[in-house]
Amino acid sequence: MDMNVLFTAALGLQSPWKVTGLKFDPARKRLDIQVDFPAGSRFPCPDCGEASKVHDAPEHEWRHLNFFEHEAYLHARQPRTKCDQHGVKQVGVPWARPGSGFTLLMEALLLELIRSGMPVAAVARLAGEHDTRLWRLLQQYVGQALKKMKLDGLTTVGLDETSRARGQRYLTLFVDLAGRRVVFVALDRDHETLAQFRDWIVAHGGDPKTVKELSLDMSPAYVKGAGAAFPEAELTFDKFHVVALANAAVDQVRRQEQPHVPELKRSRWLWLKNELTQEQRERFEAVRTQARRTARAYHYRVLLQELYRQPDETSAQQFFTTWYRAAVRSRLTPVVRVARTLKEHSQGVLRWFRSRITNGLLEGMSSLVQASKNAARGYRNADYMATIIYLRMGKLDLTSAASPI
Repeated sequence: MDMNVLFTAALGLQSPWKVTGLKFDPARKRLDIQVDFPAGSRFPCPDCGEASKVHDAPEHEWRHLNFFEHEAYLHARQPRTKCDQHGVKQVGVPWARPGSGFTLLMEALLLELIRSGMPVAAVARLAGEHDTRLWRLLQQYVGQALKKMKLDGLTTVGLDETSRARGQRYLTLFVDLAGRRVVFVALDRDHETLAQFRDWIVAHGGDPKTVKELSLDMSPAYVKGAGAAFPEAELTFDKFHVVALANAAVDQVRRQEQPHVPELKRSRWLWLKNELTQEQRERFEAVRTQARRTARAYHYRVLLQELYRQPDETSAQQFFTTWYRAAVRSRLTPVVRVARTLKEHSQGVLRWFRSRITNGLLEGMSSLVQASKNAARGYRNADYMATIIYLRMGKLDLTSAASPI
């Protein structure tokens, strides 16, 4: 069988396109495939679809899927038609997007490798391409998909920060808790990020007034921004952050007491974990009898966790009032500080008994973000990191990347 005919069929080319030549270089591990069309072929005008003569046809090259371990490239004259009505127009080719140096199938493979978790630099090495070229590809696809994102009917949103670099530099993730997808990445964590998100919703066909529930931590910047940008939304302060405040108080008391109780050294995680091994439990009990102040702080933390086991909001309100009164009388400054903070934000703390929403999903996503960042050994800029987050956690429509050749 004629190899040109075989490759024409394998590539799924339709008339007038066909493979006209193959050049295999085993030394360079490279296969070049020449694609062309017969003289006199006519192509539809991109504007009106009228069959038009070819005005000219400059040569172009596209990287294709490897042929076994050999790099493969398609070469073709890309015609420009001359339409009586619309003049000279560039005709698209069926195997690639306009302006791309990759075939659609090659793009689909690269996107899937990166979306599945491989660092961009590793995929670039595998493909024998510079990573800058792959970042450009990602940003084009993600950018186009984000333009198509629809945010109408968005009702329940969680937001949380995640580290993007050293030096107190953060991103803020906004997650559709019902759809379990990242819908916006803000390149900061101040009160303006909420206003940016409100404008993003409007730009994507949504109405900020449909957002009725926000799950967040007690960051003053987030609380201020939520009140200004989403005045009609109820705030639920994430229960994991609430308990985290109590954990921080326990650790502060431990540090204060440690100079007087040497047994507290290297015991941090014993006070913060909910479940301990038998060996850890035995050590914990031994330390607790010596570290009385830390043990008391731990007692208030454990009691606070019981808040979320109350059967309803009324019971929770009564429980919280009792806990608060005891905590402020504890004479443990970090515990007193946390108690007063929670009292100030008690409406949002107790809102959980109605909304039942948490940032647990965001915590999981943040862990994935950090794992991706560590695997990539960091990202050169915040836009690259946001692109990866959208690609892997935004549930974007990238179906065009998998279009057949």
